[in-house]
Parts: sequence; C-alpha cells; structure tokens
Amino acid sequence: MKKNFCLFFAVIFVLSFAGAPETHAQRRKITIKLASMVPENTPWGVKLNQLAKEWAGISEGEVELVVYHNGVAGTEADVVRKLRLNQIQGAVLSSFGLKAISPEMLTLSCPFLIRSEDELNAVLEDLKPDLEKKINEKGFFTLAWSKAGWVRIFAKSPVILPEDLKKLKTGTNPDEPEMEQAFKTIGYPVVPVDGSEIIMALNSGRIDAVYQSPVAVAGRQIFGITKYMTSIAVAPVVGGIVLNRRAWRAIPERYRDQIIASAKKIERELDGEIQRLENEAIDTMKRYGLEIKQLSPAQDQAWYDDVERSYPALLGTALDRDMFEKISAILKERRGIR
Repeated sequence: MKKNFCLFFAVIFVLSFAGAPETHAQRRKITIKLASMVPENTPWGVKLNQLAKEWAGISEGEVELVVYHNGVAGTEADVVRKLRLNQIQGAVLSSFGLKAISPEMLTLSCPFLIRSEDELNAVLEDLKPDLEKKINEKGFFTLAWSKAGWVRIFAKSPVILPEDLKKLKTGTNPDEPEMEQAFKTIGYPVVPVDGSEIIMALNSGRIDAVYQSPVAVAGRQIFGITKYMTSIAVAPVVGGIVLNRRAWRAIPERYRDQIIASAKKIERELDGEIQRLENEAIDTMKRYGLEIKQLSPAQDQAWYDDVERSYPALLGTALDRDMFEKISAILKERRGIR
C-alpha cells in the first residue's frame, strides 16, 4: 500500500512538471553570428545593430544576433565557407559573395547591363523570387536584399571613352576572377590587386585606375591619387542578408514572420540612406579635388556599344546565360526595344 502510494505520488510529481509552461529562463538561446564587410560606423553597420536589437525584442531574448562588422570574419569567400561549416550563421554578401552560393547572382553586376536605379528596381522586383529560390535551394535562406550604390571608374587621368580606359591598367579584386575575365574579354587591361594594396599599387604605377563605388573610394582615400571620376555607372552594387539553413530552422516558427518583416524594413530604410551616403561621398571628394568627367548621351552610348559586342563571349563563362537573358528581356521591355 505504501509502495503504491509512493509510486502514485512520483507519477503526479513528474506529470505536474512536464505540463508546466516553459519559462523564459528555460528557453534555449539561439545565437546567430552574422558577418559584414561594411564598417560599423556606416548606415549598414548602424542598421545591422538595430536589427540585432529588434530580433532580441521580437523573441524576448531567445534569438541573439551578434554582428561582426568591418570584415573581421574574413573575405566574402571566407565567410561563405564559414557559413557552410556553421562557424558563422549569417552574412551580408555582395553579388560576388552570393555567386559562391549561386553563380547566377554575378550577372546582376555585369558591366553596363543595368544602367539606372529605375532599371535595377525593375529587375529586382521581377527576379527576386527566382533569385531567392536559387539561393535557398543551396542550403541558405534569404532574409533581405541590399543596394549599396554604383561602381564607377576612378583614374589618374581623364577617362571619357572606352579607348581611354584601354590605355590604362585597372586594378581588380583578386577574389573576383569572373569580373577580371569580363574586363579582359571586353578589352580593358586589368591587374589583380588586394584591397589593402590599392594605394601602394596606384602610387607605384602598377595600376592607373580602379572601378569601385564612391563610398569605398572615399573610405579608402583613393581619390587623392585617382583624381578623375567618370560619370557613367559601370554596375550596381547588389547583395543580400542570408542565413544558413541550420540557423533559420533553429529559429522558432512563432518568430519567423516578424524576423523577416524586421529584415525587410531595414532593406527599405537603407535604400534611401545608401543613395544619400553615395552623394555625400562624391560631394566630399569634390571638395578635396576630385574632378567628375560628365559624359554626354553619345559618349555613354559608346561605352554601351563597346561592351555589348563582348557579351556573347561572356555568356556561359563569366556570366550565367539564362539569368542574362531574363535581365535583358526586362530591360528591353523597359527601354521600349523590340
């Protein structure tokens, strides 16, 4: 009798605890380490820190986002490798980083293919679902997209026409072999130079020009040597915030919609902020002697014509043919080209 009573009491004791509601202290904290190449004191850095606070609030502290700013987690190639190994769980990647996940992404940065902010918006609006599907199929989850300005040509001497650039040695990122191949195919001499060595390479005459965003050029103080910026936009700087699938699945389903909404809000807020930052960077560099070579519509067209002749040789090598054709179809419709 006593034995049965003790057994009954033990069962009631276990069941009472099993049915007790989960407390905040009992929840398993999910830590997501997110890598960013961008300095913390930029709009991107500020917004990522804001994102971390919002996720903590949404999940009542259960989801902790730890942001590694300033490229401390390594190059984009390093970051993608660490994402796959789950050494980090999230990243802000440019199209060059995303192409390591899905090669189609690099086509967004094809030289002189997308030519304006309106065209970029049209392409992203139409192709985002397709692009996200391709990334997500590779074991990742796309939270938001980023637009970070436009790549332009900065050189020691004025660059007005394609022939001017073909006389110069242009520095290119060694981690972007596809872009190096694209410029070589078009006919522009390029020299791979690590980002930390650009000023030294410019001073020594190893290179004469670079193609980078104005924000990057201002941040690296390159404009003190490359005193001429060509007005034509070479390509948009596009990227995204991604998590690896393991991290996304670890986030309780009850928080996911709000976490996505938080990331999308940051995406919208950054669109206007990045444009403002780029304009401010150009204005600041102008005050310190940067000269902008403003091209005429006919001179712009000379660049487009020069590059278009090389597109067939780039398809299937540096650029994904299917994605190129999809983007081209959207642009032709927008430009009224039959």
